[in-house]
Amino acid sequence: MVKDLTQGNPGKVLIKFTIPLLISVCFQQLYNIADSIIAGKFLGGDTLASIGISYTVTMIYMAIANGSNIGCCVVISQFFGNKNYNKMKTCVSTSLLSLTVLSIVLTVLGLVFSNSILTALNTPDNLLQGAAVYLNIYTAGLVFLFLYNVCNGIFTALGDSKTPLYFLIFSSILNVVLDYVLVRFTSLGVSGVAWATFIAQGIASILSFVFLMIKLQKLHSEKAKLFSFDMLKKIMFVAIPSILQQSFVSVGNIFIQGIVNSFGEIVVAGFSAAGKLNTFTITSMTALGNSMSSYTAQNIGANKIERIKSGVKYLYLISFALTIPLFVLFFFMPEAMMSIFVENTEIEIIKTGAEFLKTVAPFYLFITIKLIIDGVLRGSGVMKMFLISTFTDLLLRVILCYTLTPVLNERGIWISWPIGWLVATAISCTFYFTGIWKKKINNLTK
Repeated sequence: MVKDLTQGNPGKVLIKFTIPLLISVCFQQLYNIADSIIAGKFLGGDTLASIGISYTVTMIYMAIANGSNIGCCVVISQFFGNKNYNKMKTCVSTSLLSLTVLSIVLTVLGLVFSNSILTALNTPDNLLQGAAVYLNIYTAGLVFLFLYNVCNGIFTALGDSKTPLYFLIFSSILNVVLDYVLVRFTSLGVSGVAWATFIAQGIASILSFVFLMIKLQKLHSEKAKLFSFDMLKKIMFVAIPSILQQSFVSVGNIFIQGIVNSFGEIVVAGFSAAGKLNTFTITSMTALGNSMSSYTAQNIGANKIERIKSGVKYLYLISFALTIPLFVLFFFMPEAMMSIFVENTEIEIIKTGAEFLKTVAPFYLFITIKLIIDGVLRGSGVMKMFLISTFTDLLLRVILCYTLTPVLNERGIWISWPIGWLVATAISCTFYFTGIWKKKINNLTK
């Protein structure tokens, strides 16, 4: 069902809306983690490292898909909050058509340049073939990735966070089962892990699209245009900065991955496993920011800006409840968390990943605060402020990695994360608490 986020107690509305989103993201990340666990346990450290290297590249695709998703979500949310269902449906069809074309272009480019990208990342020779196999299969399924993400984004824009949850549970369980079957009982090796993701995501994306079309038919309106360049401009206004933000972060991670690769297979495998746990945390916290974007956009569309501040306070409370347990697990039991991915005999891999987790875990609360405020800025259409805080984090991390590693080796990479987070959080908080963002609100329904 669709949900109007402009009515009712902000705390109750956001809790009901956000919890399914959080669970959805958790399931999405769990099947990514399952890839690494099954690969590490049954295929060994080299395969785990190969997937880890490829994962850094696939995050660029995810960044573009998520950034596009956010752009569509904000505009659709504002039209939904404004009760303009005709233009909202035009925005939906424009989004679907545009992102399908974009995904096809990226698929072609990705397949052509995948080997060159992996070589440029200083991928060790013994890992190159496995990484290329995984990356090429993943790239071939980009149409499904984009369709799946944009459909989930549209559901969220309509205030429906439960339907994406159901599809993610289905997709995650199917992915894990296929992972196990294709790796354990066939000789496919690393390609089995990739095909599991391809098949699960393909089925889920088609089902999501069918259910979305059924849901939209229930919202009565005049016949909407199939495509609108004016609507595309509105989407691009939010989508391009969001794509740039997420893509630049992913590109920055590629530079960082290149530095990690230079330290050899042990550090690559340790970083790959620990990085999955870190990504699980950050992506889960990003769900809070995304829910804040939809909530903010709907309330701006309904001209109820005063509700936004109350929503931020309630999301802070939710974030505290989530980050504290993760801090305890990663800071006090990092070796146990790493042993999920590899056998206990892989002492050096476990030690490397544990050092990374202990370095970043104390700072999760700060980056969560930033992500929630970023949701307000993005939902308000205040994209310049949003980009400034994000790019600061990225640039600092990359610069510090190159600066500190000659002195501290791989520990220099680990330290760059919390420094970037702290500075970027300070910038976002300044924009929000000084009230500068309120003077720059962009209501896209006008």
